[in-house]
Amino acid sequence: MAKQMNVLDFAARKSSPHKISMVTCYDFWSAQLLNRTEVDTLLVGDSLAMVMHGFDSTVHADVDLMALHVRAVSRGAPDKFIVGDMPFLSVRKGLAPAMDAVQALMQAGANAVKIEGETGQADLIAHIVESGVPVMGHLGLTPQAVHGFGGHRVQGREDAAAKALVDSARRLADAGCFAVVLECVPAVVARCITESTGIPTIGIGAGRHTDGQVLVLQDLLGMNPDFKPKFLRHYADGFTTVSEAVNRFHQDIQAGCFPSRQESYA
Repeated sequence: MAKQMNVLDFAARKSSPHKISMVTCYDFWSAQLLNRTEVDTLLVGDSLAMVMHGFDSTVHADVDLMALHVRAVSRGAPDKFIVGDMPFLSVRKGLAPAMDAVQALMQAGANAVKIEGETGQADLIAHIVESGVPVMGHLGLTPQAVHGFGGHRVQGREDAAAKALVDSARRLADAGCFAVVLECVPAVVARCITESTGIPTIGIGAGRHTDGQVLVLQDLLGMNPDFKPKFLRHYADGFTTVSEAVNRFHQDIQAGCFPSRQESYA
């Protein structure tokens, strides 16, 4: 098991051949499992609204829900650096409500917060950083703005949009972000941001020239075989493994061979 990272370790990885591995996780049992792995850091993402609660987008996550899941993950993975997502509109309601949300996630057990977007919030990010809270940025396809994007679309394909992403990444670095997630952007754009920005980049659908990669745990385990975007690699067939195990349990009950005498109390 690797030692817990800190923000200085993220900075060191920028000039290191060792890339950053990040897994999105939402609950105690999976956090316990990941705590025993070599993965560097855990993200409690607002995608939990969809993966864990069945909503159709991340906009349904609020601060209370995020804090609840951060608490669970922090109890399960005390040896991992934990990043908590600032949920929908939590940084757009003014300084005091935003800082209340930051406080809630940090007191729930996060080591840092992640904020989507840069336009109109660089000053807030700088204030959060100056308050002693590490901030991870997030550019490209920012799921909280999915309705404004007209759906889940790759961002930065046109020259002007690509330049805007590069400029935003530089402003996030200037505001004090210790790292930035790049989601669903062309690989050449992600490479440009990585090479021209002094903070580490963590990609998801951003090619291989970033300083690290992130995937949702359920996605990399293949728990939903129908969800297979271009950027996703299934590292297991979790859906089949779990389904077959549950079916064997059912069949053993029907056959009368579970529980056995050895599995029964005298």
